Amino acid sequence: MLNEKQEKFAQAYVLHRNATEAAKAAGYAAGSANNQGYRLMQLQEVVDRVHELEQELETDVNVIEEIESQYTFAKANGHTNSAIKALELLSRVRGANSDASRLTDKETLETAIVGYLNVLGEEKVSNLVSKCDFYNSDGEDDEEPNGTYDLPFEGDTDFGEEDTAT
Repeated sequence: MLNEKQEKFAQAYVLHRNATEAAKAAGYAAGSANNQGYRLMQLQEVVDRVHELEQELETDVNVIEEIESQYTFAKANGHTNSAIKALELLSRVRGANSDASRLTDKETLETAIVGYLNVLGEEKVSNLVSKCDFYNSDGEDDEEPNGTYDLPFEGDTDFGEEDTAT
């Protein structure tokens, strides 16, 4: 059974996730908080209580709604980095509902890739393509033995179309 300070430490540790901060919050002296925090986290009873408190932790906040709200605010106020971070968090929270699982057919995948390439721009795309194993550095769209064609490179204008001239 934990004493009062140990219980306060366990509760504070769940909140702060830092043993030194939790020790300070539990009433241990600032000068010894680092040592006390370490010592308390070595006690199995304290570790068990922390785990128990974490399992009981509940929230009334709708996480997805809150992140969407943060994204909307950030986007509306020109906070690009915050908006991107909110989108990343939404992606993690939604997990299996990611865009990758919706790109099932070839046409949808190609449309998405073209969209991404347009965002990157011609120079960046040319640079990326030149790093690919299949890149043909002589600049010609030679047909490969398997019937496919090299991807376009900087200066090409027939993106994705076969060369019908012989």
